[in-house]
Amino acid sequence: MTRILGVDPGVRGGLAIIAIDGAAAPQLLDAIDIPVIGSGAKQRVDAIAVRKWLMLHQPTHAAIERGQALPRQGASSGFLYGRACGSIEAIIASLEIPMLFVEPAVWKRRLHLRGKDKEGARQMCLQLFPHAHHLLLRKKDHGKAEAALIALACDFVRVSPKESSDAAA
Repeated sequence: MTRILGVDPGVRGGLAIIAIDGAAAPQLLDAIDIPVIGSGAKQRVDAIAVRKWLMLHQPTHAAIERGQALPRQGASSGFLYGRACGSIEAIIASLEIPMLFVEPAVWKRRLHLRGKDKEGARQMCLQLFPHAHHLLLRKKDHGKAEAALIALACDFVRVSPKESSDAAA
């Protein structure tokens, strides 16, 4: 069984583990909001909590949405986002989990997800993983939903690193 970690990075992002076992339908095993400590501008990823969660689930691969600065994003929030992305990548690398970085447009195109609608991602995830409804009850669970969809879209049987990097060009 392949366990893929999906990462929607940032302090308001999510982590999800999907299992792919041959011809069976993929299963969403678990999903969490990225654990953070501190508040406001002092918020940062709780590296120990992320590490423990990853060790519990033992993913075989990780699919991470490529972090990038957003238009009109302030310096402080941009720094906070970049710091969160780097922390998550470092934790995954320290556990020696192979990583694939994917552009948002690539994984959304693979799943035919339109626009920037976060609720649309949550609704799609509820349809694809109805048994995991309890993980995605709230509208603010969109980070967990996007993480699950990133993992699903980037399952390592179907996506090559070249396809992921083509979107950056």
